[in-house]
Amino acid sequence: MEEMEAIMAALSTLTPSQVSDLTHSILSATHHHHRRLSSLLSSPTLFSLTLHYLHSLSLPQKTLLIARHLLSSLHLLTIHFQSEKASSAPSLSTAIRQRELDAVLLLLLFCETHQRNPEAIQAPYSDWRVNLSNLFSETLLTISSCSIGTCTATILIPYIEMVTRCWRFIGSMGCEGSGGGKDPGEVAAAVAAVVALPSVEMRIGGKECVICKEEMRIGRDVCELPCQHLFHWMCILPWLSKRNTCPCCRFRLPSDDVFEEIQRFWEILVKMGVREPCD
Repeated sequence: MEEMEAIMAALSTLTPSQVSDLTHSILSATHHHHRRLSSLLSSPTLFSLTLHYLHSLSLPQKTLLIARHLLSSLHLLTIHFQSEKASSAPSLSTAIRQRELDAVLLLLLFCETHQRNPEAIQAPYSDWRVNLSNLFSETLLTISSCSIGTCTATILIPYIEMVTRCWRFIGSMGCEGSGGGKDPGEVAAAVAAVVALPSVEMRIGGKECVICKEEMRIGRDVCELPCQHLFHWMCILPWLSKRNTCPCCRFRLPSDDVFEEIQRFWEILVKMGVREPCD
């Protein structure tokens, strides 16, 4: 339960209003996912097409599908922990196409059903949709019977459990960590994140660019990263074209790599979890 404990530790640092905002966001996402699953399970044609699409995917493709869903979920969690400057930076799009969303929701439902009631999917294929519908209806009754403020745990815990399951699935496939198995720092920063970096006028003398080791002259426009470290533009641009970390403090900028983004969001949660909880 290491992953769940890390998330719970991070949540303990939120103020009551932040918890309320997070719960509303998760409830909204949960209702959207439930509507998609309801449509999928109520339509024999859509169910069959989605199942066929899942069968057509290789294991690495299924892993990437779950990774994109995990990335979207982590973004929903971490947006409440990031500073204004860090959260304003562009990030890899967490949007998932409708067919992919249906597929990953059905895949996760299969995984959950296999743990709770394996007999449901050991039955003939023709019974799968009805069996899954019955199990899914039980979940809907639990969610719909609670309200914000009285059932916050009922909303947050299933969502956190889903994040944990996705994380463990990706880890079991050997894809845990940044860059889909690459070493940290081997992934380029996202172009959108680099374009959005501010140019500031150097006002203090005696500071050097750690990349070229030359002084950044007063009055010169330099690049400021979200971590507030400054660099010559001609130095930092080639650096960020190869790696998404600050040369000084290893702060991670957004990238266009799904697995690197998962690692970046996960580090935000872990760092918040080791801070003192808010009063």
